[in-house]
Amino acid sequence: MTLYTYTALDKKGKTKKGTQEADSPRLLRQTLRSEGLAPVDVEPARVKQESATTRRSLFTRKASVSEIAMITRQLATLVAAAIPIEECLQALSQQVSKPHLQAMIKGIRARVLEGHTLSDALASYPSSFDQLYCAMVAAGEKSGHLEVILERLADYSEQRQQIRSKMTQAMIYPIVLTVVAIGVVGALLTTVVPTVIDQFKFAGQKLPPMTQALIAASEFVSSYGLWLVAGIMLALVVRQRLLKKESRRLLNDKFNLKLPVFGAVFSGVETARFARTLSILTSSTVPLVEAMSISSGVLGNRYIRQKMLAASDRVREGGALWTALENSGLFPPMMLHIIASGERSGELPNMLERAANAQDRLFEDQVNIALGIFGPVMIVLMAGMVLFIVMAILTPMMDLNSLVG
Repeated sequence: MTLYTYTALDKKGKTKKGTQEADSPRLLRQTLRSEGLAPVDVEPARVKQESATTRRSLFTRKASVSEIAMITRQLATLVAAAIPIEECLQALSQQVSKPHLQAMIKGIRARVLEGHTLSDALASYPSSFDQLYCAMVAAGEKSGHLEVILERLADYSEQRQQIRSKMTQAMIYPIVLTVVAIGVVGALLTTVVPTVIDQFKFAGQKLPPMTQALIAASEFVSSYGLWLVAGIMLALVVRQRLLKKESRRLLNDKFNLKLPVFGAVFSGVETARFARTLSILTSSTVPLVEAMSISSGVLGNRYIRQKMLAASDRVREGGALWTALENSGLFPPMMLHIIASGERSGELPNMLERAANAQDRLFEDQVNIALGIFGPVMIVLMAGMVLFIVMAILTPMMDLNSLVG
């Protein structure tokens, strides 16, 4: 069967487009007529690899991490039932309800029917299936344990989604709290304070230094507040443009690792991701050097990626894995001891996973501690600012009342 794209009209005259498999265009037209559609155009679907432009397009919807985990889990169940891979993909395309997932799975099945391996077909959609995913599927196809590899990939995708959700939640709370604090203080300085201060100026009263400082802050925010916000947004846009150059991006990633507190968190997340990915690949019979190269490719920090590629070169030259990682200066001693123990005992995949789990727990503890400290600190700072504004207003009012008395 061949995958076709069609354009048809329904009973109300509305245009409907889609993709469907059929033995020939004539049979597809008959099928469409039986469904109450009037076929206008039927042609073979062109299954092409995604280009870099397609991957970066804002209007191209790609499969999310959770969707990939769901598809992988369902595919593993079908493969474990000894069903041919093209039939598994056909059943999977009928199972999913979202159009972009249906189109992707049908495209993968079309390439499999053309004689490509599943890993090659998945590689046609790099925005959804990265190098790690395709390499593991290829290893599963060669070893004959594809269903086991798919289960591991589903677990990995779900774990990655959980870590991403934790990082997002950890970032949302302080950002929202900071924006609310700045908004409240800004509103007080631009609306409440000028009205009250005008009364003092009208009375010709000599104002204390605290009140004069508040007046200066209010006038600055009223005059330059919007310009300040626009300048910050412009600086962020310019920074984003500058970071498009690879050399600047590398320096920025290196600088991020030197930030107090945040640098350790960034480094911990990346080393845990590297160890977990390397564990999955080595347990899937992928050679260590090749596994290190693939694991480096999934890292977001370019400086750490460069260090890991250098470590893979040392392993290729005959060095031990834990020694190569130690020379990078990125892995904590505990992780290095666990990895060294795995190399000596011949249980490297299990020890790598254990090291990644330990690093993930450390990351969660750091995030919880940081959030536990940040919340009260922001509340105290906000209360201090409001107290300063109130005291700056009340002090001249009390002085004025004493004079009147």
